Amino acid sequence: MSSNTSGKKRFSGWGRTASSFSVPREYANEIEAMDLAKNLSAAMLSANSPNRGAIVRGLGRAYGAAAQNAGGEVLLHRNLISENHSGECAVMPDVDGLIEIDASVSLDALLKVIIPMGWFVPVTPGTRFVTLGGAVASDIHGKNHHCDGSIGNHIVSMQLLTANGEIREVSPILSPHIFWATVGGMGLTGIVLSVRLRLIPIESGGMKVETERVENLDALTSAMRERDHEFRYSVAWIDMLSTGSALGRGILMRGDHASAADAGGKKSLDSYDAKVRLTAPPLPIGLLNKYTVKAFNEAWFRKAPRDRHVGIESIASFFHPLDAVKSWNRLYGPSGFIQYQFVIPLEAGATLRAIVERFAQSGTASFLAVLKLFGAGNSAPLSFPEPGWTLAIDIPASAGLSDFLSEIDALVIDAGGRHYLAKDSHITRQVFEAGYPRLAEWKSTKNEIDPDGLWVSDLGRRLGLS
Repeated sequence: MSSNTSGKKRFSGWGRTASSFSVPREYANEIEAMDLAKNLSAAMLSANSPNRGAIVRGLGRAYGAAAQNAGGEVLLHRNLISENHSGECAVMPDVDGLIEIDASVSLDALLKVIIPMGWFVPVTPGTRFVTLGGAVASDIHGKNHHCDGSIGNHIVSMQLLTANGEIREVSPILSPHIFWATVGGMGLTGIVLSVRLRLIPIESGGMKVETERVENLDALTSAMRERDHEFRYSVAWIDMLSTGSALGRGILMRGDHASAADAGGKKSLDSYDAKVRLTAPPLPIGLLNKYTVKAFNEAWFRKAPRDRHVGIESIASFFHPLDAVKSWNRLYGPSGFIQYQFVIPLEAGATLRAIVERFAQSGTASFLAVLKLFGAGNSAPLSFPEPGWTLAIDIPASAGLSDFLSEIDALVIDAGGRHYLAKDSHITRQVFEAGYPRLAEWKSTKNEIDPDGLWVSDLGRRLGLS
């Protein structure tokens, strides 16, 4: 986020590929948020209104333009104005792990409080620098989706501020259609003010992790299908540049929270260490190319143990390794990058292989590509996960990339898959609509609680959600 002389500010997503200027508006509590919503709604009905609406923004970790609103308003909780601040957290779970927490609090702040108490969040993505509100809006998933589903599965209820300034309690029982439209709704149904969430118990601050090097994609997917159910967490790094008999080779990491006995006193509950230790320098344009990334991928693959290895890792290193590097998105240079993530059905293994082959043959540079196996989805019309394979790939932005990814889009849609909106900065409205067959149901709820279209984002405009 940066300022200009007009009073508007430039906002961009984590991928830094498409920025836009908006008017920032701050709020510190639900009363101020209510007043903002009422005033903005009234202004939209004015004859002189430009009708550009508003969107709430958390820590800005959506990769594309989900928390941007060109020419309109961007609403910011005052706790999050500082780039390095991730919200205050003072919670006390009940004996069953149920907490009620302000949606502006980040997972980072929450974990620092609950891990020493013997609790962990039921779902975390690859970064802890997301707010609870952002987690709801994206219906975040993690390495445990095959067991536990996405965050929406673990929310008991929410306080939602709608466009008319009304605060509504919504849950799967109370107003279920509004609840599920908000889960995965990319902030376009209103402002989530607080969340009642059920945590999971842990005995230590360690993770018992099984790591193995797998020689190709076929062996990797077979291993995941055969044994992922034995582990709560599973993720595989894939070499997207390897070819031939090594196509899609990878490193498979699976595990669970270590018991106190497993940790052996090395990872006590008060040992949670999640510091940002390095700052990433901006790299020159073109430094990340197929040759440098190929060398990195080779070294990374060889670094993994040849034979299956079981060890104890910290929570931070297992779940959020990149968070140890401040501003790691700058590694992709001034042009930024796209994180491209899709899911396709389990039986579409041939399509998965074809996509990996396309990337390898094209020489598209990616040193960060992860494969996971999803379990059952939930009732949210715009929730991304559904049973099958999901692959997320970081790619430096470059000329011709959009045309290449459009070819991959066609393979994904033809296989019955779809793309993750929290990562997207590329797909067309046609591709989006083909991947989300319940879109009309979501729009009906959106129109019911936001009839004048107050909640708007650049992502929403591109895909026809706003």
